[in-house]
Amino acid sequence: MQDEIRRPAAVILGILEEPPHGVIFVERAAHLRSHAGQIGLPGGGMDEGDAGDLRATALREMHEEVGVHAERVTMLATLPEIRARVNRYAVTPFVATVAPGELRIDASETVGLFTVPLATLLAEVREGTVSFGALEIDSTILDYGDRRIWGLTGRILRDFVDAWSDPGDALRDLVEARLRR
Repeated sequence: MQDEIRRPAAVILGILEEPPHGVIFVERAAHLRSHAGQIGLPGGGMDEGDAGDLRATALREMHEEVGVHAERVTMLATLPEIRARVNRYAVTPFVATVAPGELRIDASETVGLFTVPLATLLAEVREGTVSFGALEIDSTILDYGDRRIWGLTGRILRDFVDAWSDPGDALRDLVEARLRR
């Protein structure tokens, strides 16, 4: 069977440089065509203006969705591409730190943003089952307050935690060195 064509997309797992080093999440607006009402990482599909550069896509979306200019973002690592189960996106997650400054939502796409302390994310990402309509779906889950993060974002969090915990992976050293500055 031939592999289907997928639209490239990118997200940023952005870790705030100020303690408690929150990871930035967005809540998408309910009226959007895709992923309405879902919680995710800032990001989206590649546009023509990104000139085929997924880093440019991720940085553009970070600015559009949460008001963070590229000069405040230090890209540190790339996690494995994830092929979304329910749409035709191939999502490349980037891990970055975000320098201090304001976060603000684009109300046309995003109804809110919140952060989860890095230590909480690392300790509480787990495998579980999510009820979605009549379905029970196995997923990686992070419950934080009254929010449940799962699905594609959960898979990205699992890859991040696994890379962080792997002594042969440089991700943890890269992040910690940047956060100690």
